[in-house]
Amino acid sequence: MNNLRVVFSTLRKKGKGQYTLLFGCLFFSALLITAFCMMMYSPTVQNTLPEGGDSRKQVMMIFVLAVIGCIAFSVYAAGLFFRYKSREAGIFLALGSSKKALGHQLRREVLGLTLVSCGSGLVLGTPLCWLIWWIFRLTLVDTPEMALIFDLRAYAIPAAFTAVVFAALLLMQHRFLSRVHILDIIQESHRAEPVRTVPCWYGWGGILMIALGGLLGYFTPTFCIVVLHWYAPGILTSLFYLPAMIGLYWVLLYTVTGGWHRGKNRYSHLIESGMMQFEGRQTVRNMLVVTVLVAGAYFAAFYTPMAVAPGKAEISGRPMDYNFFYRADRDMIDKADIEALAAAYGVTITDYVEMPSASLAVDGMRYMEVEGPLGTTYTEEYAKTIGERRFLSLSAWNALTGDNLSLKSGESAATLDDYGEFSEVNLVTNPVTKRELPVETIADPLPSDLFRDILVLSDADYATITDGLPPDWQEVQIVFNAEKDSYIFAKELYHTIVAHSGTDATRIDGYDRIVRENQIAAGEIYFLDPESPNRDDFPVLDPAKPDSSEFRLNWMYMPKFRVLDQGDFVSNFAVFLLLFVFVAILCFAAVAVILYTRSHTLMLTNAWVYEDLRKLGASNVYLRKTARGQIKRVFLPPLFIGTVLILCFYALILLGNGGDLVIDSAERMGFIACIVLVAAMSAVFYGLYHFTVNKAWKVLHIQQ
Repeated sequence: MNNLRVVFSTLRKKGKGQYTLLFGCLFFSALLITAFCMMMYSPTVQNTLPEGGDSRKQVMMIFVLAVIGCIAFSVYAAGLFFRYKSREAGIFLALGSSKKALGHQLRREVLGLTLVSCGSGLVLGTPLCWLIWWIFRLTLVDTPEMALIFDLRAYAIPAAFTAVVFAALLLMQHRFLSRVHILDIIQESHRAEPVRTVPCWYGWGGILMIALGGLLGYFTPTFCIVVLHWYAPGILTSLFYLPAMIGLYWVLLYTVTGGWHRGKNRYSHLIESGMMQFEGRQTVRNMLVVTVLVAGAYFAAFYTPMAVAPGKAEISGRPMDYNFFYRADRDMIDKADIEALAAAYGVTITDYVEMPSASLAVDGMRYMEVEGPLGTTYTEEYAKTIGERRFLSLSAWNALTGDNLSLKSGESAATLDDYGEFSEVNLVTNPVTKRELPVETIADPLPSDLFRDILVLSDADYATITDGLPPDWQEVQIVFNAEKDSYIFAKELYHTIVAHSGTDATRIDGYDRIVRENQIAAGEIYFLDPESPNRDDFPVLDPAKPDSSEFRLNWMYMPKFRVLDQGDFVSNFAVFLLLFVFVAILCFAAVAVILYTRSHTLMLTNAWVYEDLRKLGASNVYLRKTARGQIKRVFLPPLFIGTVLILCFYALILLGNGGDLVIDSAERMGFIACIVLVAAMSAVFYGLYHFTVNKAWKVLHIQQ
């Protein structure tokens, strides 16, 4: 046994390239997963992302894709390692070594490699996470809430990944030695995984399958909700994306077998097509993983431009510099106080308008949900009071907006809500006196660039329905412009408003007193009440920290001050933006490593073919062209397909926003920024491609 161990040690030194490859793949995978988990499960991020929110789901979706990619990449590297060891193992068996002794030595090597590589990744993942986050804070934005705090429980997932990889390696090692014939083991290093030439319809058929699967997967959840009144489980609706995955596999398989080069030019690519087809199965699997990772990386990377560009456009497009409202029962600063504060900072207040508004109950369809074994179903039921909405009188609306709106008694007009949707109201109810006012909402929505989710009544109707309404159900709406505006003045005014609002008005945006009354009347607990079991899923606002992103993004009465929002836009969304940038960087790094590794191993595997071609008279120019063609097929298809897929998917999302199949100007700006990002990353991958080609030429000794 000791002699066998010494021989293995000597062989390890001779074949350090394969050991380094497996070590690097396992190390990088563990490093990536550890860095992600330490960031994702840190209290800094967990306290920012709402439980069950879309942002958290998107990040976790991308993380799952990255983990699957890392596992597939690790298994691929392990497969190459065992193929390399096959000749050695076969010779040992031929010389009389037992499979038991050989298996023991291989398990020692597998265990040592796994522990050292994955252990190093686990140890260095935390410093890497901290370093990237520190660079973000240093170069982009730094706020007190950006301090990254680690939770040691985040090591559970990387540890589980290490266990899964080790188990997979042991299984592969067992299958490797379980072959009956020694020659099978010896010839394993020369055994290829060819794919047969596929029919010509695989190409365009795969593209159609991708389109069909994408459309089915995207619209099925909406169909289930709108038509079937069923909130189907995500795992069930995700099955409708399977045609897209099948189509993707067809397209990649068609590409590897040289299907796009049919016709007169197929002979100029004959050698590279043959070599790619000879290693086709493993190549297609790698390309499939890379395609999914590229799509996930861009999905994360697009979050920043799609948040920043429309957000900044909305701020710049506001018709008034200052816009805020407060509850009428608050001891708030008045016009004289605001002007005095502005004068202290050299700011002049102009176009000052102050008007009352009221929160009233409106009618609509109430959704009655029933939990079932296959998800939640719901039925619609009309109710006179389903929630509260803010109302302005006609004169107040015209004074605040400069509009010339005209309404008859019994008519109402409405802006779009925060989601860009328009909803009609047929009955308005005073929540205190219970007086009812039937109305007919005009079909065309009001301009929504100054106010959102606002309804307007004629002056007579407004006076009638608000009669007897106490001050805590009324608000005061103020708008004005500022000459020589100052960020310091805006921030001081904001702090003053928060201080005068009081703690009992510190309500999360979305708090609805009518919904609360209805749920209590039905014997239920309102989800934002302290005793609600789901209360921890929503942020708790602290008026002592008015500059925290949690407070600014969720406070019901958050003012809209142009100069303040422009100055603090990035800091308000700092954790969200940096989180998605962090995820994108890790995914792009994984893509780069997989592409380079696959290209490098492909050249090493086919080195003897290039040597034979040289002996047959092939020039270095031809050999370089062939090597470049092979590497191009590894790089181009997954990068191109993944990029096109995510661009189409994002365009589909933007077209679906608002339900009018129109991309508004702000979203167009964000999408253009995404295209610019794609161009920049394409240039980076083009540089990596050229670097890989040059490395391959050196390996094959055909460099210029």
